[in-house]
Amino acid sequence: MAIRIFVTGGTFDKEYNELTGQLYFNNTHLKDLLYMGRSMLSVEIRTLMMIDSLYMTDNDREIIASQCASADEDKIVITHGTDTMQTTAEYIASKDIRKTIVLTGAMIPIKFGSSDGLFNLGSALAFVQTLPPGVYVAMNGRYFTWDNVRKNKQTGVFEEVKHAR
Repeated sequence: MAIRIFVTGGTFDKEYNELTGQLYFNNTHLKDLLYMGRSMLSVEIRTLMMIDSLYMTDNDREIIASQCASADEDKIVITHGTDTMQTTAEYIASKDIRKTIVLTGAMIPIKFGSSDGLFNLGSALAFVQTLPPGVYVAMNGRYFTWDNVRKNKQTGVFEEVKHAR
């Protein structure tokens, strides 16, 4: 069975306007990334939204969770902005969807050429095929459960949450 990929926007798909200096969304770059990565996987891609995750609402998260629940596939990758990725992962986990769902993103837009997005997408596709059902975040070559991850804004990497004992 194919892997479902839902696109929600985030830095992953941002482009740079050379005239204004602003980042903006046009179309997803996912098919190009799969081609560049020489992926041989069977995937179904659907763009749900193209927004910066800082502006994502619970209504947007409900759309994502609902699409995950109704998808025929039981392995799902979601491209997402890194600033609120954990919040969306937590929201999806609260819906108790019995599928393997992996959120991933990029710290640098794909269009910049030196993005971490291709590596993160490849990691997410590998993790979604091997992890048991649950909600995960795949960044920096690692996977994290939805309830044990945070974005370290000082280092720019995702890490485990250090729980007090």
